[in-house]
Amino acid sequence: MTILQKISQVRSLSRAINAAKKILTERGEANSASMANDILSQYRLLNEDQKLSFYHALATKFNPDPSIVLKVAQDYAAEPSGKNLIQLTKATDPPRQELLRRINRVDGGTKEIVAMRRHLIKILDKQPELKPLDYDLQHLFVSWFNPGFLKMHRVDWRSPAHILEKIIQHEAVHEIDGWDDLRRRLQPDRRCFAFFHPQLPDEPLIFVEVALVPEIASAIGPLVNKKSDTVDSSQFKAAIFYSISNCEPGLKGVSLGNFLIKRVATYLKNEFPSLKTFVTLSPIPGFMDWVIGGAHLGNHFTDQSVVNKVAKYLEQINLKKQSWPEKISSGWHPDTASEEEKNAMIGLCAIYLAKFSVMRGGNPVAKFHLGNGAQLYRINWAGDLSKKGIRQSASLMVNYLYDLDKIEDNHERFVNGEVIYSRLVSKIL
Repeated sequence: MTILQKISQVRSLSRAINAAKKILTERGEANSASMANDILSQYRLLNEDQKLSFYHALATKFNPDPSIVLKVAQDYAAEPSGKNLIQLTKATDPPRQELLRRINRVDGGTKEIVAMRRHLIKILDKQPELKPLDYDLQHLFVSWFNPGFLKMHRVDWRSPAHILEKIIQHEAVHEIDGWDDLRRRLQPDRRCFAFFHPQLPDEPLIFVEVALVPEIASAIGPLVNKKSDTVDSSQFKAAIFYSISNCEPGLKGVSLGNFLIKRVATYLKNEFPSLKTFVTLSPIPGFMDWVIGGAHLGNHFTDQSVVNKVAKYLEQINLKKQSWPEKISSGWHPDTASEEEKNAMIGLCAIYLAKFSVMRGGNPVAKFHLGNGAQLYRINWAGDLSKKGIRQSASLMVNYLYDLDKIEDNHERFVNGEVIYSRLVSKIL
């Protein structure tokens, strides 16, 4: 980079910050839009270090005035009237939120702000002073990306190539092995739905893949086998949600997946009245890490009977004699595991999901579905025979059942610390 280019970038940083300050004093819509465009054009010229300086300016120079906040807070404490509450709300609203709102109004503003947070998230651990900016971005995104504003579209083989490429790129649960694999996942007995934002029409934000089958699936292999035969629609009895993937890291902390699953379930129910069951086939990441760590004996469970069961199961698995990686390296496979070992693994998994999910550190996938109102329905042995599946969960997978009439009640009970599970799981426990 030449000296002139460096000087130009420094000027762009200064201009971007000055324009950001000035836009907040501008009342005219036309001038405000012009300034917002100027901020974006200058921001795009910045290098990584200068973008960091710009973030620091937003996080430190666009905060509420402490003296004003104190005064209106005292006014509200003395007289909690509606008028004083409004004044307090206005005083505590960081000016940078209004700045970001104005940038969001211009063409390309939404995309650039999302990209800004995507970058910010990567550096946040080493730059904790930027957390107020990140908090404000997430706060705004919750409104801007409200599911009520999003469009749900089915992705099929006729969808634009760039959309299909993004589905392949962002599949996070079961990797898509090229175009033939994707084609099978978009056949008539499969569905893929994604949320799109009006300002980002070519960017799927999150997508879910569904298999329409005669019965509840217990293993992922047949569902993602690109050579499998298609199922006639007359046989559709169960919709299996087998993968859900976020495409935009910049929207971390913005809840989209729960709304997408519920909307898809309602859509499919209307399309195929024969569908009686809506259920996931979900991985259990972190399960074997939990087991290897001794299943947190004594740290979480107050029920002595649960503690005793965990101790018994751990003894039956006997990872002290041979570690889990060593077992895998020596050829461990669910098909050759002893019945005692199988029952111990399933028993530990039932405790992990039914008892530990409500606690801090509980399984994130379980928390997502149970918090979304699903029921812990069935634990499946040899559900995922991939190397990843054996390593992270000893091949176990789980079905979470979405009973559309009980979702709200199940959600409330999970929030209050209760996992709703089926008789099948109850028998294991």
